[in-house]
Amino acid sequence: MNVHDSERLAGLLDQAGYQPVPDGATPDVVVFNTCAVRENAADRLYGNLGHLLPQKKKGMQIAVGGCLAQLERTKITQRAPWVDVVYGTHNMGSLPALLERARVRNEAQVEFAETLDTFPSLLPARRESVYSAWVAISVGCNNTCTFCIVPSLRGKEKDRRPGDILAEIGALVADGVLEVTLLGQNVNSYGAEFGDRTAFAKLLRGCGEIEGLERVRFTSPHPRDFTDDVIEAMAETANVMPSLHMPLQSGSDKILKAMRRAYRRDRYLAILDRVRASIPAAAITTDIIVGFPGETDQDFEDTLDLVRQARFAGAFTFRYSIRPGTPAATMDAQVPAAIVQERYERLTALVEETTYEQNAKQAGTTVEVLVAEGEGRKDAATHRMSGRARDNRLVHFAPHETTPRPGDVVTVTVTRGAPHYLLADGAPLSIRRTRAGDTWQAAAAAPPALASSAAAAAPVLLGMPAPRTLPAPRTLPAV
Repeated sequence: MNVHDSERLAGLLDQAGYQPVPDGATPDVVVFNTCAVRENAADRLYGNLGHLLPQKKKGMQIAVGGCLAQLERTKITQRAPWVDVVYGTHNMGSLPALLERARVRNEAQVEFAETLDTFPSLLPARRESVYSAWVAISVGCNNTCTFCIVPSLRGKEKDRRPGDILAEIGALVADGVLEVTLLGQNVNSYGAEFGDRTAFAKLLRGCGEIEGLERVRFTSPHPRDFTDDVIEAMAETANVMPSLHMPLQSGSDKILKAMRRAYRRDRYLAILDRVRASIPAAAITTDIIVGFPGETDQDFEDTLDLVRQARFAGAFTFRYSIRPGTPAATMDAQVPAAIVQERYERLTALVEETTYEQNAKQAGTTVEVLVAEGEGRKDAATHRMSGRARDNRLVHFAPHETTPRPGDVVTVTVTRGAPHYLLADGAPLSIRRTRAGDTWQAAAAAPPALASSAAAAAPVLLGMPAPRTLPAPRTLPAV
């Protein structure tokens, strides 16, 4: 969701006349799109703001938005009075106007809306990829997980109409996009706002009717709302990919109850069984938190046991961190940091073991890879290219004498598996050149003046932005 919002912020600024700066140049405007999920988010933000203070004295404008801004509000300008603009999660569309107002008035502009003024997907976008796109189907969350700050910052769930979503996807496909990821804090509850509990399954089937759309993914579902009609839609819709990210959080029923997760371990494992019965090749990934308040040794062993049973293809593992404003922040029996760390190391070791076991089974199989840009950090050194298989596993492959482009689709044979990726060292079995690859090639070959406005020419980054460009001669980094 943060990447989706950053693409919208970049699009807003492009529309307002802002332009990326050349590499190595100092921008006139820096925008931070922040996240509040992790404990160190505020420390990183204020550290980066301090780093920019010398440039601020030379006239740079600085804006801070996103979830941490919604949480901290005026604290940001109190701790960093050189910040020019602070805005919240509901009014990102106001960013260009706030920057201009701060410039004209020569004073900080801090503005928040208590309800969503414009659905983010209706805002202009500078997309990071020409072949893959994020599509928000809802914003906000109606759940009350005790560890999560997001509902209080994003608000109650608001759902887009299915026709609007499918129209956006159709327009993206017309632009060359092959793959979309449907986004929501809880995609399974999509439709609750307009009274249709089966709306998400219907939406998946609707995606299957869009000609030229080859891959559909979604994130994140919630086990409480994950129903059989969604499993059936996944199994029966050809372009819905055999991958599922199903957050677990804990394998202990006691801890799940304390988290207000509204399901228990047996129900979670039963969901995985039903998914695999209908979609045998499904790769399932998850999120797990260790060290939640009150977690005992037995609770943690329950989590390890479930990880062994679940056979995950991957897992995002987190140490619990206190988020002020959440019920868990004031719970008794906070787990000492040393114990949390020891459990975290044991969990990550087990996840590596199980994901390696699952990936090793892929050796000798044939997979179809959507070639991607930037997925393999060592591609240049290893003379490989990278992309995602249909089940979303990362694949590094040797192109040999072939020249596939990002957005093209290659078929390769897996040589071996590693804990976090697959390797295919033999020559590709086939290469299918696509409209997405054509679009990428055209953007890459465009003159600099045109490339700056091309969708793939300027990647949208999070955190401390790399230098980027304002109405001339003002300049802007990526948000």
